[in-house]
Amino acid sequence: MNQTAKLRALLRAPGMTIAPGAYDGLTAMLVAQAGFPAVYMTGAGTSMAHGYPDFGLLTATEMVANAARMARAIDVPLIADADTGYGNELNVVRTVQDYERAGVSAIHIEDQVSPKRCGHLDDKEIVPRGDWLAKIAAAAATRRDPDFLIIARTDSRAVAGFEEAIDRANAALDAGADMAFVEAPQTMDELAAVPKRVKGPCLLNVVWGGKTPEIGLREAEALGFKLAIVPALLLKAAIGACDDVLAVLKETHAYPTPPGGMTVRDAFNRVGAEEWGAYRTKFRPPIMDRAAE
Repeated sequence: MNQTAKLRALLRAPGMTIAPGAYDGLTAMLVAQAGFPAVYMTGAGTSMAHGYPDFGLLTATEMVANAARMARAIDVPLIADADTGYGNELNVVRTVQDYERAGVSAIHIEDQVSPKRCGHLDDKEIVPRGDWLAKIAAAAATRRDPDFLIIARTDSRAVAGFEEAIDRANAALDAGADMAFVEAPQTMDELAAVPKRVKGPCLLNVVWGGKTPEIGLREAEALGFKLAIVPALLLKAAIGACDDVLAVLKETHAYPTPPGGMTVRDAFNRVGAEEWGAYRTKFRPPIMDRAAE
């Protein structure tokens, strides 16, 4: 079973799948090693790892290249942010082709005006409904693997209200999307209404300190959400941890004790050093045989 089929099976099973956010090959591996069944490539994290805010400043090529590295590093499905599709329907066709070739199992495409903004920031703009639906239809028609998941993300709650967001989500499902992503519901009532009123599986974006009220993932599952992404968890943890150890180094001029006493060997082994190291001798003849040559 390939990764896209695995993701489809996960989403057909009872309950809700949780996909923590990662932004490079290392963090993707950490999510998979922690036992999560899927990884989410956060667009915000990818942008920040490249030194930019989440303002749509990365190109499709940069995003796909990062997704390819992450997909290659893990053996679970990768769900990726595809922003606005990087243009009109023509660009969306190439976006789907490139992400699919990169080994990604699902992408989401949003209805913001390009360049987009983080879904939990103010002053967003959205494109006309028909323009976005054309992108969703193009994405659905382009995929080669029927299990490749098209997720329709609408940011219209912040711009045109909750009713428009629900209407857009349902229209996107009619246009060929497999899942709806209503970004940033602003009250608990709205949050509970999404999986009830959207006529298909729904994604919840878990952003601490964002527009959406805080909710436990078990509670979100009980409401009926099928997929939860947690984009900034590792990103914020990494920033905080780096700030802490750098402050210690600057103040004391002494090497801070790594978490858990992690050695260089320990760190390398998290990314497969033992398996790779075996290749150094696996294909060579024994020493005695070589001496006889």
